[in-house]
Amino acid sequence: MADDTATEARILDAAEAVFVRRGVDGARTQEIADEAGVNKALLHYYFRTKERLSEAVFRRIAGAFFPRIIAAFSADEPVAERVRRVVEIETEFLRRHPFLPGYLLGELRARPEAMKTLVRTLLPIDAMRETVRQNLQAALDAESAAGRMRPVRAERFVVDLMSWLVFPYAARPMIELILGLEGDAFEAFLAERNATLADGFLRSLAP
Repeated sequence: MADDTATEARILDAAEAVFVRRGVDGARTQEIADEAGVNKALLHYYFRTKERLSEAVFRRIAGAFFPRIIAAFSADEPVAERVRRVVEIETEFLRRHPFLPGYLLGELRARPEAMKTLVRTLLPIDAMRETVRQNLQAALDAESAAGRMRPVRAERFVVDLMSWLVFPYAARPMIELILGLEGDAFEAFLAERNATLADGFLRSLAP
């Protein structure tokens, strides 16, 4: 059982790497098998098809990420602390998986209904959405009433913060080309930006 778990994890790691490099449509199962150090027959034994493997990769990524982000947005904390927590979770996740936003966005564009169904199997998103929105909106309204923040809808707040966080990773190849930042230079740029991102975002909401 332990060997099976380790082999499955190795295949998932390899599939994630190949999917991120080539996208699901461009990935070949032989390349994934080679990356994992297994033969193609063993890969098919565990996952049968590339589509099932893609689904398993998405489940693992989303299962490790979405619950933590939702919990951070709806935590019983001041808005500034929620922002800092979301930034901490997201930047650490992206540091370990820098090319995943492009992969996830590609999957969501190519298979929107399938991805929505998968998310619903991982989270009771439909049941919790309004509760989380109301919780966050109440916190934002309190900040606005106290004069610490201009009025903002919870939906706008979430989308704007996630845009600040994800865009440099999703658009990395274009940013590297336009700004001439590659390799260590781009990583240094991200580290500097991420260190001040929470405070910058909060200043953008100042009254």
